[in-house]
Amino acid sequence: MSERTEKIKNIFSTLYPKLVDDVEGKILSPLSCITELESKWILEFDLPLVNKADISVALDAGNVITVEAKLREAYCDENLEPKCEFHYFKKRVTLPGEIDEKKITSNFLNGRLTINVPKVFRGSKIKVE
Repeated sequence: MSERTEKIKNIFSTLYPKLVDDVEGKILSPLSCITELESKWILEFDLPLVNKADISVALDAGNVITVEAKLREAYCDENLEPKCEFHYFKKRVTLPGEIDEKKITSNFLNGRLTINVPKVFRGSKIKVE
């Protein structure tokens, strides 16, 4: 890797530590979008070059959702020196608050993984008179 490329990578990883791809592990961090609604979280991940059977979604302690996927074919980044091939996607997302883990659903369509994570609400409705 050139000195210039290394400097850029170090600056970027300092500013955005969770967005940097793992070059040594040959793992890409997929593009993602997280939307919070009143009743749920919607997590969306762009996973091109991935088959549905090669996707793994897990919920860990502390409301951490981990998405891993194996690429159908290696992706080569021509901008890295030396050229680097990537074989996997991996992303971890931590959600605040309580979630209803039994009602989490996911869908994979046209290279986009969508995960719906319902929130848990405690309390009761108060009638307004």
